[in-house]
Amino acid sequence: MKSMLSNKFIVIGGTIIVLMLLIAIFAPLLTPYEYGTVNLPNKHQPPSSEHVMGTDLYGRDVWCRIVYGARISLYVSFSAVAIAIIFGSFFGIIAGYLKGVVDIVFSRVIDIMMAFPPLLLSLILGACLGTSLQNMTIYIGVPLIPMFFRVSRGVTLNIGERTYIMAAKSIGSSRLRIMMKHILPNVLPQIFVVLSLGMGGAILAEAALGFLGLGVPQPTPSWGLIVNEGKLYMFSAPWTTGFSGAFIALTVLGFNLLGDGLRDFLDPKLKHLES
Repeated sequence: MKSMLSNKFIVIGGTIIVLMLLIAIFAPLLTPYEYGTVNLPNKHQPPSSEHVMGTDLYGRDVWCRIVYGARISLYVSFSAVAIAIIFGSFFGIIAGYLKGVVDIVFSRVIDIMMAFPPLLLSLILGACLGTSLQNMTIYIGVPLIPMFFRVSRGVTLNIGERTYIMAAKSIGSSRLRIMMKHILPNVLPQIFVVLSLGMGGAILAEAALGFLGLGVPQPTPSWGLIVNEGKLYMFSAPWTTGFSGAFIALTVLGFNLLGDGLRDFLDPKLKHLES
């Protein structure tokens, strides 16, 4: 634990993420306003003691919408990455361990998915499934599956012929037991690294889809939706987009720093090679 905390990337990235999680959890305690209350005479008020981040085009408190939007953005991102981890890791381990036809079929499916840019694939799925909180987790999570599939498959192929795996086979251990007991523990450290980086991508995807109108419906706030609502006023009332954009950038930075730190901590040999 001490050596992990000595990594500045882990400390800085982890601090940012914990701060964002606390903001999301304690949102009702951080603002006296309701995120959906419209007050048109109060629209586009600049930051003040009453509204620390100003108000938007409907007179709603921007800080209030950002802290409640953190709940939506982080929930969607965590849920999407969870979907990607479950399916990507599961099929990646199976493909890497069984090899042969199974590996070929799964890998070709992943290749087809990777032929589409992630945002384009999300837009296609979003157009098919419709806009809702649950659907967002699906069409953000599906494009992330290849990332976890390739990592899981690569690690499984690398350790599949090692002595302890061969020993487990020789004593009659089932395939499921070998994959769960011997392969999965070796896959998890790499998954943790990719998870942090995947979370940054999921945050950006949620913001992009919210900006394009495929996010959660009004009046529920999300960071991407807040930017979308203020895009026409980004010069006359820059606080309507600037603060939400800053939260998106800071959160993505936190996950990227954490991912880099975990990579260096879990695989110091890679750090040595890169230097």
